[in-house]
Amino acid sequence: MTRPVALVTGASRGIGAATARALAPTHDLLLGGRDGAALAELAGSLGSATPWPVDLTDTGALTAAVSGLDRLDVLVHSAGIAELGPLAGADVDTWRRTLDVNVVAVAELTRLVLPLLRASRGHVVLVNSGAGLRANSGWGVYAASKFALRAFADALRAEEEDLRVTSVHPGRVDTDMQRGVRAQESGDYQPNLYLSADSVARAVAGAVTATDDAHVTEIVLRPRPRPA
Repeated sequence: MTRPVALVTGASRGIGAATARALAPTHDLLLGGRDGAALAELAGSLGSATPWPVDLTDTGALTAAVSGLDRLDVLVHSAGIAELGPLAGADVDTWRRTLDVNVVAVAELTRLVLPLLRASRGHVVLVNSGAGLRANSGWGVYAASKFALRAFADALRAEEEDLRVTSVHPGRVDTDMQRGVRAQESGDYQPNLYLSADSVARAVAGAVTATDDAHVTEIVLRPRPRPA
């Protein structure tokens, strides 16, 4: 039988790459991202994957890339950015850049592939954040984007009843992005206090491979500290 097709954005590293590896045994994969070399390397290691390099914020390039698709069963939104700092210092460019990547690009890609997802009664997974449930000092811009992403997921789930829509809210995860976050916070990097990307990916895969009568709408993951 033909295997289902999954598109994973942000697949060049971190949670996106881990999710691609977790889905590879059961799905044919499209690996979305901007780092073509990293996507090609990951695709070569999986054997069931094809690089899908595109800048998600480039509407023309995104439309062209989607036009080449004829089937899609699963869409995993894992791409995102995090710029921290007090609201008083967040200029309009910071707001626009964060919302463009974390919300607008997600909404546009979903809109473009919606006919394919409807045809397959497919599944949309949005890798959100603990910041999509609670906003803390210094995290206002990022949290606002993640609250918006959660609202988008809730509305999509309500409007598209034949689709499964899952929001995933992990705590801190041991990734390159987290290293950048800790640098912005001027804090120590302590991976034993963070989730692994593979743990988040397994949760995503569990939702995607759930039995057809089950709709996992929300997953909240928190790190369980381990000895250093």
